[in-house]
Amino acid sequence: MNLADLHFSPGEYLAPAVDWLNRHLHGLFVVISQVIETVLGAVQSLLLAPHPLLLIAIVVVLAFFFAHRRVAIFAGLMLAFCLFSGLWLASMQTIALVSVAVLISVAVAFPLGVLAARVKRVDTFVTPILNIMQIVPPWVYLIPAVMLFSLGRVPAIIATIVYGIPPMLRLTTLAFKQLPKDLLELGQASGASPRDILFKIELPTAAPTLLVGLNQCILLSLAMVVLAGLVGAGGLGAEVTRGLTRMEMGLGLRAGLAIVAVALLLDRLSRGALQRHSPRQLA
Repeated sequence: MNLADLHFSPGEYLAPAVDWLNRHLHGLFVVISQVIETVLGAVQSLLLAPHPLLLIAIVVVLAFFFAHRRVAIFAGLMLAFCLFSGLWLASMQTIALVSVAVLISVAVAFPLGVLAARVKRVDTFVTPILNIMQIVPPWVYLIPAVMLFSLGRVPAIIATIVYGIPPMLRLTTLAFKQLPKDLLELGQASGASPRDILFKIELPTAAPTLLVGLNQCILLSLAMVVLAGLVGAGGLGAEVTRGLTRMEMGLGLRAGLAIVAVALLLDRLSRGALQRHSPRQLA
């Protein structure tokens, strides 16, 4: 037997499944696309509605009150760089995409991580799935997303959500597993309700680890930005792609630095706000 004949083609098995999904669940995919486009469009419109200088001022003021003075100054500098580099529109598109993706990732990963920390069977079931999700290269997530939702922002944000869930879920599980039992017993002995124990004991104690998970979720979501530009998501990823394909190194460099600026902006804002409002000092 020729060794060339010994091959496995997963496409032969996946293609019929994708066709079946597109035929029978097309309406569901349309609804999901419309919801994501509506939310993403609303966030993007909110960011682009005011004048850029006014938005920078608003962010600086909000960062000053909700985070720290240094965070406010840093946020202003990062946004000013995005403005004066000529990539304001692309930067706002990227911030909108990443913000929506991170919020959905956290909304899925946090409760599932808490459940996995408290129910061993859930943890045993979820762990190998997370291992596979973190091994798979990020661009692979775009393939099924594009097959089901075509090109555009929707497959990009879905792939970003899937890529951002594992670190947040893992670290949420770890944070709640490492909670000191004496604190929980003290809360129960004092007659605190499960809700009070969650919000007044567990969350403040787990906050440093949860912050690491949020940080990783943000950075991994931004790592998908360039790849998302390949499927028509726009934003800074499209500018990087355009710079590379046209050999415009100046554009590619500016877009790359703008991605770094957006990453630092989101990281410092989230970290600063959580540090300000956490009773413990976060590392």
